[in-house]
Amino acid sequence: MQEDRTGTGALGQTHQQARQVSLELPDWAWEEMAALPSQLATPEERMAAVLHFARLNTLHATGGPFAAGIFTRDSGTLVVLAVNRVVPLICSCAHAEVMAISLAQKRLGCFDLGAAGLPAHELVVNWMPCAMCFGALLWSGIRSLVVAGYGPEMEAITGFDEGPLPPDWQQELARRGIAFRGNVLRAESLAAFREFAASGAPVYNARQGILP
Repeated sequence: MQEDRTGTGALGQTHQQARQVSLELPDWAWEEMAALPSQLATPEERMAAVLHFARLNTLHATGGPFAAGIFTRDSGTLVVLAVNRVVPLICSCAHAEVMAISLAQKRLGCFDLGAAGLPAHELVVNWMPCAMCFGALLWSGIRSLVVAGYGPEMEAITGFDEGPLPPDWQQELARRGIAFRGNVLRAESLAAFREFAASGAPVYNARQGILP
């Protein structure tokens, strides 16, 4: 097959469409964010907002059952809340944590959320980050991670494959100066995953069915 160098055929059109990547939240997310208080003081309040977004993402069929928020750690000022957008954006990297970190960096105009002159920032997620998002967290400048839970329960309920974390992942966080708190609204998070599983929405593991 001859290579299309004109940009006018099907191959050229594909190249045109693939010249940039745009990671966008659904319209409802901005509306919901605007309705929230500008500050959420406690981990429970922050997690409740994250869980609300995760449930809405399932309800609106705008991505997977995951949400993440970036807050200033000490004051609880909301920077951004994001949701998983893998399927709608045709992008396996568009996990909620990557969406939240990327949007927060754009909004703050800095690729390092722990840079001098910035307040410490906290990532709040409705379950422990997967292997990819754990790496993204380490390089983001985030100073604190709060999760609803960790362990095999979420994968058992939903069928998602979260990949391997280092066995000493908590020590790795501590070594990089990232505080950790787990099991914040754990039962509520698991209930939301059960709602997702019952919805019949797709589980989008790239190699679903191959892993035991």
